[in-house]
Amino acid sequence: MHSTDRVTAGTAAAPSRAIAADLQATLPRDAGLAARLLALNNAHARELSLLDAQALQDLVATALYALGIGRLDAALIAFDQDAPYASPNFRWFAERHARFVYVDRIVVAPAARGAGHARALYDHLFAAARAAGHDRITCEINSDPPNPASLAFHEALGFARVGRARLANGKTVDYFERPLWA
Repeated sequence: MHSTDRVTAGTAAAPSRAIAADLQATLPRDAGLAARLLALNNAHARELSLLDAQALQDLVATALYALGIGRLDAALIAFDQDAPYASPNFRWFAERHARFVYVDRIVVAPAARGAGHARALYDHLFAAARAAGHDRITCEINSDPPNPASLAFHEALGFARVGRARLANGKTVDYFERPLWA
């Protein structure tokens, strides 16, 4: 979802039984997994943003949550309000909320779509964020160029549009929030 954009996720046909793994613990020890995450991210650069290996490593290292499923069928990276993150989308939420969790990117490999992995990652994030005392999850979704799959997925999860911005890179994004206590 980022460098300044965001998510590629299919809607789930059935709930995933996959376990979300902590990428902060596994990526530094597994070069193959790190390479797969970079390839998965960059295959979806239009929605997420192109990264190099160091930028991805930095994102994972500073994230509040960096979760993956399988050998990288799906991944989610999120930050809280205290993150040292200069993204204009993250800053948009930081200017409006004292406390929040921001989903920077969620991505599902094409062969794994429909297995419920994106939903499983979000369910894990919702529970962990609630337990940490957060009251909202935030994200942005491209509106130009459009990302209709992400929009439908996030709206089905209860995210509501709360703003819009045109970014320096020419993209237009819509900002979304989902309360955790509703």
